[in-house]
Amino acid sequence: MQKLIQADYLRQQLSAVLIAASSSSQEAETVANNLVMANLSGHDSHGVGMLPRYIDAVLEGGLTPNATLKTLLDTGSLLTLNAQHGYGQVMGEQAMQLGIERAKVHGSCIMTLADSHHLGRIGHFAEMAVAQGLVSIHFVNVISRPVVAPWGGTDGRFGTNPCCIGIPLNRQGQSNAAHQNHFILDFATSKVAQGKMRVAHNQGKTVAPGLLIDERGLPTTNPGVVVVPQSTGEEGAPGIFGALMPFGEHKGYGLAVACELLGGALTGGGTWHKTMDAAGAKVRAVTNSMLTILIDPAKLGTQAALENDSVAFIDWLRKSPAAQGFDAVQIAGEPERKARLKRAQDGIEIDAQTWDEIVHAAKKFGVTL
Repeated sequence: MQKLIQADYLRQQLSAVLIAASSSSQEAETVANNLVMANLSGHDSHGVGMLPRYIDAVLEGGLTPNATLKTLLDTGSLLTLNAQHGYGQVMGEQAMQLGIERAKVHGSCIMTLADSHHLGRIGHFAEMAVAQGLVSIHFVNVISRPVVAPWGGTDGRFGTNPCCIGIPLNRQGQSNAAHQNHFILDFATSKVAQGKMRVAHNQGKTVAPGLLIDERGLPTTNPGVVVVPQSTGEEGAPGIFGALMPFGEHKGYGLAVACELLGGALTGGGTWHKTMDAAGAKVRAVTNSMLTILIDPAKLGTQAALENDSVAFIDWLRKSPAAQGFDAVQIAGEPERKARLKRAQDGIEIDAQTWDEIVHAAKKFGVTL
């Protein structure tokens, strides 16, 4: 059974729970807005269903409410930041604001953000950049239970490691605010996001073949293999869960490794390289580190070229006749914008299991939804 809930109501309810869990009202509002925006954008995997995990992470001590963003290095065009395990939605926004300011002055900024709790939908940060006329590139790693198998492997060895690229698409003379159809490419390097498997599992659905392997390394369509333990196994042995597969075979796997090395090693946030035991599999905190590259086309001297050629290319793409099963050719970012319009009007569908998990999480801090 699905519940249809309006976005404003969800924001209010989530904020109340987050405040009860020690967040300031401003922090609670930022996190709640970000989670609901993910749902509105059609990405339920990164939406309000994450709240129970956040609440558990606070109780475990792996997520620190009201954390302060720490600047380790600031040379103007280089920023080294540490989130001190604060809410990623807050730490990520603060880091991006600093990076955008530096890029506007210096023409570019290379920024590392280490030790953030779950950053949420990375496309949000790219949207912040393109709204200011900047190109942004993001490489992110995930320190949690490893849920993605290496190409040619049979168990989880790393996270879903998202990559994101934002490019402003403005026609000459048109402001960023006036033109919202920017290119926002935001994807997990696994064939599907881990959160989508949680949603499918909660809804009692199976998934398409080719996305998953079970705890024995065999193909399966059961999303539960990456959501709940499938076997206890020997103490400390891997394989108590199944794993997601990387997209694009060896190519997607290579990009996932690049995200781990750039997002984890280069930032100082660390990479995953340890055996997962039964106790570790129960840890709820999710740590992200992110490398961000920001470029100002105006400072680079190529603003006019970007505006003319990018729009010409997108227009050229759209002239391709629609294939069977498609209404028209789209670009990255358009499905999210369409979903926002529809869900803002119709409401957000949340399955009964996910809502029950949110209600249960709220009760841990004495809040009744």
